[in-house]
Amino acid sequence: MRALLKPYPQRELGIVQFALPADMVKFFSSKRLLITNEPAELHTLPDGVVPAEAQSLSRDPRLSCFLSSPAVITRVGGMDALTLWVKRHRVCQCPDYNGEFHHHELVQVPRGRGVVCLCWAHDNEFREKESPKLDAIALANAAEFVTEAIRYRYGLPDGRHLTLPELCWWAVSKGLVHQVPEEIICEALGVKYKPPGGQGKEADVNPWEKQPQELLANNIKPVLALAIDPETPESYVRIPKRRRYENAKYTQWVKRQPCCGCGDPSDDPHHITGNGFGGMATKAHDLFVIPLCRRCHDSLHANTPAWEEEHGDQMYLVMKTLDRALATGVIATGKQK
Repeated sequence: MRALLKPYPQRELGIVQFALPADMVKFFSSKRLLITNEPAELHTLPDGVVPAEAQSLSRDPRLSCFLSSPAVITRVGGMDALTLWVKRHRVCQCPDYNGEFHHHELVQVPRGRGVVCLCWAHDNEFREKESPKLDAIALANAAEFVTEAIRYRYGLPDGRHLTLPELCWWAVSKGLVHQVPEEIICEALGVKYKPPGGQGKEADVNPWEKQPQELLANNIKPVLALAIDPETPESYVRIPKRRRYENAKYTQWVKRQPCCGCGDPSDDPHHITGNGFGGMATKAHDLFVIPLCRRCHDSLHANTPAWEEEHGDQMYLVMKTLDRALATGVIATGKQK
């Protein structure tokens, strides 16, 4: 939440008072606040909550087709999620020409590759009619919804604008890098973009030069590739001898993640204990690990129940670590031969 407030300093007492609108009191709690000078671009706005600015990437015309493509929208929740997101507008998005009437009832109408919020009057007026302006608004809604969904998925704070590298990384993790425009990938990688067409020298043609999509995707390799064998010899034994799964690449990746306890950079991949995993005098499988800094690691082993009461159950933290690994492409399914 950002707000513009007029200060009333009391220099003799060493305090500063702010006049808060009635609807802003609920935003204040015991948490500390960051106070900064008024930016020049907000000089004309009235006192009160500063409205959230749309993601800058959502207004980039080069990304319009990508952000509104059905595959991308499906990856962030589908058309149903987009419709619910557009419903938050609570106002008819049809331009009001010469004070036209707006009905108080609203509906969310799919148009083209997006969704637009209209009142009943304008829904009936433009139903099955062409309207480039409404189509443009629907397209802008879809683009802003996708960028906001990606921001939320990465745990970025409200108002934080996505960068091109973050968008490209999301596309790689979801298998959609082939849909990202080459110009965008080149800009994210710092590579000079070569527009298609035009004349060039035959000597400048490099048949082994990779396309930007291949360059981006081929540099991302899974840390762990799983292969499933449903008919191992042990599966036919009544009391099979346990195999301990080991994977140094995966534990090294876990070691580079934030600590599950304090959020600081971790030092160790901790194999969970006290939950019945692992055999006698052996650790749990290398998949059942969580990232911990040295201080939290020592604290967990010193008093496991107290540590779990403060930071959460180890098995739940393992599930969160595995979920992050799967969502970011660290774990990939092995190819069946």
